[in-house]
Amino acid sequence: MRPTFSIIFFTVASGAGYGVWFLIALASLLVWPEYAPANGITPSMWPRLMVFGLGAGFVLVSSGLVSSLGHLGKPKRAWRAFSQWRSSWLSREGVAAVLTYLPVLAIALAIVHDRWMLHETGNSGEFESLLWMSGPIPILASLLLLAGSLATIYCTANIYACLKPIRAWHNRYVVASYLMIGIYSGGLVAWTLTTFPQGQILDLRYLLFGIVVFAVAASLLKITYWRFVDQGTALNAGDATGLGSLGEVRSFEQPHTEENYLTHEMGFRLARKHSRKLRMICLISGFAIPTLMALLSLIVPNLGITAAWISLVSGMLGIFVERWLFFAEAKHAVMLYYR
Repeated sequence: MRPTFSIIFFTVASGAGYGVWFLIALASLLVWPEYAPANGITPSMWPRLMVFGLGAGFVLVSSGLVSSLGHLGKPKRAWRAFSQWRSSWLSREGVAAVLTYLPVLAIALAIVHDRWMLHETGNSGEFESLLWMSGPIPILASLLLLAGSLATIYCTANIYACLKPIRAWHNRYVVASYLMIGIYSGGLVAWTLTTFPQGQILDLRYLLFGIVVFAVAASLLKITYWRFVDQGTALNAGDATGLGSLGEVRSFEQPHTEENYLTHEMGFRLARKHSRKLRMICLISGFAIPTLMALLSLIVPNLGITAAWISLVSGMLGIFVERWLFFAEAKHAVMLYYR
């Protein structure tokens, strides 16, 4: 398939955005409940990473969704895709993406309300009227954000995994890879956000350890996926035309005298030597360097700021290469007809 920048940027940026939101929701459920009045913590001491993460996720997700419209022939008709959610993964992705904004909005409104109340009361320590410090809002909003982020990435992956004519996509590795890389890239963004003023979290070691685990797991998954892709199949023109049972099928002449839409979009070819180089760049830049930086930061905490930004730039570059390869190495079965 011919790689398109708008789709590559969409899958990478939105994946990272939903990954950040997933981690924010997970931290709200497991870590940040320690920020409670019973522990002598006031709302003014909340981790700014929550606000930073919600904002960064909003920018990444929104920019990714907007860029995806560039791949449509008539972007003004994009709204029609929402009506086909019963049968289309693309439509389900759009519905899940819009619904995931709701818990983000709820959390943001709760934070704004509580900040205003603290300003009015002078941070007097009376927390009964604060939304985020009491009631079911924190748990419910965090659960919805957690589920919505995973569901949207899952739907995005299935847009490609459901296409049976493309062997490189129609396999069990695609969905797992999208989910794992989405959370991993979100971890890199979250790590970078901790370098901002007052962006620290209670214990950065959990985040760094998670980055190492997901980097190793994602790299092993990609290596296994690439081996699957390289195995190929013994399909030929007989399989493409359905005439294989009658004997050897070969073209008397080319179906078209010049390039058409199918050959332009689905006939992209990538030399094997270039593929190997790009795969190595993906593994080293996307996973090896961030892993090394995270391990060094665990040993030498003073490297935190430098290591975080190196990991983000290197990791996102590698993920862009990985996603470019995902499209470039995919071969549609229709191209067998043009052999």
